[in-house]
Amino acid sequence: MYLFVINETSGNGSGGRIWKMIRSMLHDRKINYEHIVTRSREQAHTMLKQRLAASSRWRAVGVVGGDGTIHGLLPLLRGSGIPLAVIPAGSGNDTARGLGIPGKPLEALRVMLEGQAADVDLIAIPGRVAITALAIGFDAKVADNVNRSWYKKLCNKLGVGRVSYLIGIIHTLLTYRPSPLTIECDGITEHYSSAWLTAISNVPSYGGGLEICPEANPADGLLDICIVHNCSRLKLLFLFPTVLFGRHISLAYVKMLRGRSITVHSSQPRIVLGDGEPVGITPITAAVEQDMLQIMQ
Repeated sequence: MYLFVINETSGNGSGGRIWKMIRSMLHDRKINYEHIVTRSREQAHTMLKQRLAASSRWRAVGVVGGDGTIHGLLPLLRGSGIPLAVIPAGSGNDTARGLGIPGKPLEALRVMLEGQAADVDLIAIPGRVAITALAIGFDAKVADNVNRSWYKKLCNKLGVGRVSYLIGIIHTLLTYRPSPLTIECDGITEHYSSAWLTAISNVPSYGGGLEICPEANPADGLLDICIVHNCSRLKLLFLFPTVLFGRHISLAYVKMLRGRSITVHSSQPRIVLGDGEPVGITPITAAVEQDMLQIMQ
């Protein structure tokens, strides 16, 4: 039997609307299922924990929600052997995009019902896990500003959630200050005198579709790292259009690394976001957890 977790508030109410479509198809196809309807990621975590403790018969857990909802459920599904199926209903939907899951709900449901379970890696930090990326520095501040903004809700209502991140870039560019940074990657240390951002990624894109680490593969046992450093605000501004297509990696002020364990030290504490959610501040160490989650693909 399938279990669905629905966050009806995801994507400014998209979760509830999408669930009605999903439920209709399930009934048409006479699929046996149970479901949990929630209004927050915390409630989703609590209710799924209860269901998993009571039974392990689930063929897959389908999450109708955004990246925040999925992020909150990862500790429960990590190493459980129960596949996660993503039915995107958020504003950014980076998890679905990064894992190659269709953006249209009914197509994503077909993947859940007809696809195959595949092992993927997770990003582990002390006490937490993420599936898409850790954002540190400027990009984390962009996401934090977007999540707190009035324009995110407006963009979601208009069906252009990705635009809110572009607005957030301009918003953050006006106030953010770069600082010295030290990266330790698999025992090799590198110093940067003026770093804007560090992205530790398990998938190619984040932030609503920015191809920050275009060669990242969630099943290769490695994490990809992008560091943007020693550039002016104007150069940083012009960087982001190139990130949409992954063309930034050849720029002189962009450094790409790859490894299994990464520690980031900064001269001043920087917020760290995992899957768009606050997970700590620097210094922070991240390590790959290979094949720790099953995804329907």
